[in-house]
Parts: sequence; structure tokens; C-alpha cells
Amino acid sequence: MTEPFDPLVLAAEFPPTDAAEWRKLVDAALKGAPFDKRLVSQSYDGLRIEPLYPRAAGAKPVAGRTAAPWQIMARVDHPGPAAANAEALHELQNGATGLAVIFAGAPNSYGYGLAGSEAAVARVFDGVYLEAGVAVELDLSAQHKDAGHILAALIKQRGIAPADTQIRFGYDPIGAKAAAGSSPLPAAEIDKIFGVIVTGLLGQGFKGPFAAPNGRLIHAAGGSEAPELAFALACAVAYLRVFTGAGIKLDDARRMIFFKLAADADLFLTIAKFRSLRKLWARVEEACGLKPERAFVSAETAWRMMTRRDPHVNMLRTTIAVTAAGLGGADAITTLPFTMALGLPERFARRTARNTQLILLEESNLARVMDPAAGSGGIEDLTDKICHSAWALFQEIEAAGGASAALEAGLIQNKVAATRAAHEAAIARRKETLTGTSDYAHLTEAPAAVLDVPCVNVPPLPAAITFPALSSHRLAEPFEKLRDASDRVLAKTGSRPKVFLANLGKLSEFTARASFARNFYEAGGIEAVTSDGFKNRDDMIAAYKKSGAKLACICSSDKIYETEAAGAAKALSAAGATAHLAGRPGDHEAAWQAAGVKTFIFTGCDVLATLNAAHDILGVK
Repeated sequence: MTEPFDPLVLAAEFPPTDAAEWRKLVDAALKGAPFDKRLVSQSYDGLRIEPLYPRAAGAKPVAGRTAAPWQIMARVDHPGPAAANAEALHELQNGATGLAVIFAGAPNSYGYGLAGSEAAVARVFDGVYLEAGVAVELDLSAQHKDAGHILAALIKQRGIAPADTQIRFGYDPIGAKAAAGSSPLPAAEIDKIFGVIVTGLLGQGFKGPFAAPNGRLIHAAGGSEAPELAFALACAVAYLRVFTGAGIKLDDARRMIFFKLAADADLFLTIAKFRSLRKLWARVEEACGLKPERAFVSAETAWRMMTRRDPHVNMLRTTIAVTAAGLGGADAITTLPFTMALGLPERFARRTARNTQLILLEESNLARVMDPAAGSGGIEDLTDKICHSAWALFQEIEAAGGASAALEAGLIQNKVAATRAAHEAAIARRKETLTGTSDYAHLTEAPAAVLDVPCVNVPPLPAAITFPALSSHRLAEPFEKLRDASDRVLAKTGSRPKVFLANLGKLSEFTARASFARNFYEAGGIEAVTSDGFKNRDDMIAAYKKSGAKLACICSSDKIYETEAAGAAKALSAAGATAHLAGRPGDHEAAWQAAGVKTFIFTGCDVLATLNAAHDILGVK
């Protein structure tokens, strides 16, 4: 007879407690500091994030991907069709289950991609058994929009039944328009053309999906979760109208749409975002009088989080992003290779991208549970808040006339620009950390290998209508520009721009701030000349003059600053240095400035502005 299951009660030996008791302990630890300021945070949508949540009672799993592996999509983006084909076959032979085929000029092509000619498409798919279950997702551009038809013709030529293929055609005319900041035709005319394209593919026997509302371009332009979801939802509703206007039944039209979202290194917000999309789309289906069905959601790790400096850290970022997308229920995931921001990735970077997913699937078993986040108090709360925020913006877009009209009016761009500015301010002050770039820079890092393939220049289409574009950017770019300038100085002179660390007192007294200062300046490519301290001020000045630096930063403890900071600043200024001081000045600001301190560096200051000013002092252009 089987014994009844006795669940293990964790921490059963401790007495029960509640939120009120926890709060008393927290308030005691805070010693009067405000709870909201220290422990409560906000997302870029202004959503309140608590430090602790109870279990969400009565929560049900979101109907997403079943407890089965997601599709491992490999980017096929080499401009050379033969090379692209070789990579596609290699990926499929080594664990990828699908191909994300990128065409030049697509919003998420990031400088590379194929031409959409018949010869190029045929060569890329040479040896790829499209009838054998290989998933193909097209990332089309306005310049190569015919690639979908060309692939369809190739399948017919091979004698393959269209219904036996898994082609996600990826048409997204609104997304292409948003990325370009222009449109060659009015929206109504594009809708007619789009309707003809889709009905033609349906008539050939393809089952789709055909339209791909692309939230990734909002994310890459700097947008937060709510605008990304609201834009994707508004585009999906616009495509429903196009399809039904072309004579397709509404119940069939919804199955012709799949979604593309970005997955970034914010684990919990990304999980909540993917769950929110499914709930929002179900709400749209209900509003249309339909019983909700599971939508197909494709994820790609975020472009904006990728860095050129210390690029191996990108492996960590993409691992978190893939984990979040997988736990959030993505049906297909594309991992950007860790060298993507440096150039066209070579095979090692692509293998790492592919194996990241294989390990998470085969060794970590992340796909074994459908919606593992269900019931988590924090994630359920975030999901609910994101849904409400995104739905309100979606209604605003609809009230403006829909996605196309909202773009032409600049409504969506304004929302994204505000979030992007907040991101940039947080990056500048290192409230949001980019490890290896804004923090813990490695000035002697070895370069990572990429292919020697130039970016593809795709001429824009003639524009009948223009408006602000939703252009992609990476958060690390401002710091990378400083590092690039430092590299040019190194190449020209044999040494980097320098800052002299004027360490005062004992090693134990200055080490903390000297380490902070070194990390601070090296994020801008300014090499720190440091020491174990000096016997006296004369030794310090002699060491400063020997360093050849024009910039000096005084480093020590508050106690040492009380007696020595002013004198050190005067001596350094007299020796020709521009003096900085590591730490908040407090009540001494006026006196230390009078002694010669030009700038104070501390946690929360504008690091980027300070480093740009330092480059000016050092003559770095």
C-alpha cells in the first residue's frame, strides 16, 4: 500500500510570521529611512515594484506554450547566399530547429541580411528540407518584401505541399514604416496590397501565419514594456481589419498573426511581459466575439542591451533573456550572438548562441512546465500592472486612428522617446549598470573575432509620407564612443589618456575610493595611474609630474579629507593639474572648490557628463 505523500514544509521549525511582523523588522533595519525610497522601485512604465509579495491566491496558468521545447531559431543573416546557406545547414545539423532568415534593411537586421532575389533565396535554402519540420521565420524589409512570394514559388517548384511547411512569413508593413520613418504609399493603399499578398498565399495552400506585429523595434528604439505590447497589439488589430476586409473570416484571420517580442536581461519584467501579451491578445479576441486561442509568440534577445566592449558579458545577458522568454512562454527564441554589436558573428559566437538554448532546454529543463511563474506574487502583480498600462496605451492608439495614424502623428514615438531619455539618464548616472562598459571596464581586453564582412547599405524607398523614425540603438553607445576616442589616442601616441590618483593617507584609508575612481575613469577609456600612497605631499606632486597626466583625482576617507583635501587640491592645481575629488563634498564643497577642486565624483553623479568633460580637459577628440 502506498504511503500518503507528506510534503516537506520548509523552515517548519521557525514560528509563523506575517507581513506586519516582517515590516516591523524592516523598519528597524532602515533606522528611519523611508521604506518607499529604499526598498520600492519603479519600472520605466512607472509601475510600482514591491520588495516582497505574498503568493498570488487563485492564480491560473496563462495559456501559452505547452510543456514542450520552444523552437531554437538560428539567425541566417550573412549577405552572401552561399555562406548563409552553409551557416543554415551547420545550425540545423547541430541543434537548431528553425531558421530566422534576415533580409537586408529589415528593422531588426542590424546592418546585415540577404538580398531578396530569386537566386539568393534559392541558394540559401539549398539542402534545407522544408517539408521535414524545419521552422522558417522571415524577417522582411520593405526593399525585399517579395522574398516571401519567391520562397513560396521555390516550394512549389520543389513539389512540396505548402501545408507541410512551417513558414512564418513575417510581413509587417506597419513595422517597416515605423523603422523607416516614412511610407511610399498611404496606409489604405498598403493595406490593399497586403490583403492581396495574404489571400494569394492562402490560395496556394500556405497556412501561415503571415503577419508579424513586431514589438522588438519599440524595444530597440528605447521603449518600455507597455509601449512594446501596445504597439504590437495595435498592429495586430490593424492586420485583422486588413484580412477581414480582404474577405477572410475573422476566426481564420486571427490565426494568420504571430507576435515578435524582445527579451532582455530584466528577468521578471520580461517574464511578465510575455505573459501579458497572451492575456492582452485574449482580451482582443473576446472583444471580437471569439473564444481565445493560443497565439504564437517569437522572441529575440534584445539588441539594445548588447555591448561592443567586454562582449563576453553579452553571453550572460542573453542567457538571462532566453531564460525569461522561455519561462514566459515563448514558442520560438532567437539568441543574438555575443559579438553581434561588433560585426557579423563568426561560427563560435553562433554556436554559443545556439548552445545557450540547448543547455537551458536539455539540461535545465526550462520547458518542462507550462507557465511556471503562475502563482508567483511578484510576477502575477507585474503581469496585471503591465496589462493595464499597455491596454490603456493601446486604447489611446486606437482613439488616434490605429497604429499607422498614431505613427504619422508621432504619438508612439513620443512615448518611446520619453522612456529612452529616462534610460539614458539612468545609464549616464550608472543607476542602470552595463557591466564591462559603464562599470568594471577592461582597458586591455583582447578583441573578439567577427567576420570581415561590411554592413549592407540598403537605399531607402521613395517617401510619400514622412514622420520621426523608430530607430534602433544600444544603451552602451555613449560610453563606447568615449572608449573609441581613447583607442584612437592609444593608436596615435602609444598611450591612453590618463588620470593621476592622488591617494592620501594609509592604504586602508584610500583603497575604497581609489578603486571607485579607477572604475569611474576607465569606463571612459581614461587609464588610472595609481599607487600605494605617498610619504608626503612633495612625493605626491613629484609622482604626479612624472605621470604625465593633466587630470588628478584626490582619493581617501572623509576623515583624511578634513585635514588634507584642501592642501592637496592647492598643490595639484599649482602643479598644473585639473583636480577632482572622489566623494560627496557635503559642507566642504565651497572650501574645496576654492582650493582648486573642479569636480566631485560619487555614486549617483552624472558619470557620462563628467567623463566627456574629462576628455575635453585631456584634449581627446
